[in-house]
Amino acid sequence: MKKYEVMYIVNASLDNEQVAALQKRLTAPILENNGTIENVDDWGVKEFAYEIDHMKKGHYVVMDCKADNEGIEEFQRLCRINPNVIRIMVIKKDEEK
Repeated sequence: MKKYEVMYIVNASLDNEQVAALQKRLTAPILENNGTIENVDDWGVKEFAYEIDHMKKGHYVVMDCKADNEGIEEFQRLCRINPNVIRIMVIKKDEEK
């Protein structure tokens, strides 16, 4: 398992229940492939520095997880096809020595 830091931005027009349901749907592939979600940091709605797809605000979520390649690839695929996910960034963390 590799450690990842994932940040994604969700459409700000969604309410908290919809964001939680989307979060659950997106993290399911990681958990199904024996991965773990170590920390979820919900930053809330923030204003963009510039307009993205005619939107000026987005709901930011940052999470730390351990996952294998299949889990993180499926997570990224689900984010790309979901119209409510505006941006995504996945960073592989260095292993501690």
